[in-house]
Amino acid sequence: MPKGNIINRDSFLTNIREKIGGIATNKPVEKPNWSVTPQKKVLEGYDQDQLISVLREQCKEIHTDFYQTTLAELTGTITEVMEEYESESIVYSDDPRFDNANIEEYLQGLNAFKWDRNDRENSIKIAERAEVGITFSDITLAESGTVVLLNDKGQGRSVSLLPANYIAIIPRTSIVKRMTQATDYIHAQVEKGEDIASCINFITGPSNSADIEMNLVVGVHGPIRAAYIAVDDL
Repeated sequence: MPKGNIINRDSFLTNIREKIGGIATNKPVEKPNWSVTPQKKVLEGYDQDQLISVLREQCKEIHTDFYQTTLAELTGTITEVMEEYESESIVYSDDPRFDNANIEEYLQGLNAFKWDRNDRENSIKIAERAEVGITFSDITLAESGTVVLLNDKGQGRSVSLLPANYIAIIPRTSIVKRMTQATDYIHAQVEKGEDIASCINFITGPSNSADIEMNLVVGVHGPIRAAYIAVDDL
């Protein structure tokens, strides 16, 4: 069957708008003004130390290893995780924060590969063979233990998805209460006309799945183990 052209598409959408009523291409959809917003009151009043405690406890529920360290001890903590996971090969994102945190040189001294934004296909192949993928978390949700990755050409999804294990470096300043604050941040970027990532990943620990009887299996379609490293002074 031939694909519909743009004229057919516009006619189809115009018909739907007319049936619904009150919607037009020149009339943007307005966000409702809700009378109550309970989602904004979750963890209300929690400071950054309390949010880290919430994140630490949630990691126990999502089968994720949690570490808390300082910038000076970060490389030592990564080494500790690598030894715990009995892993040697690494793939990490092409992210200036690795250099800013003074761990780029450390990684280059290991069996590590930086994601090549100019050679995506080869980077994917290397990520498939790597034992550990490492990224920075852009936003971290304390309530659910979720790291948010605002992916770009330097931070391919394969870094956090394909290796057998995953490490998320979590700057203390990236930790917010829950999904509400993350979506508020992204919405604010859109409102200001700023470029946002074409792909935003929400990662909550290692991959897992459960059957109809709720028998949980961890490591089905992604990393088998995951570690979050919260950095106090980053």
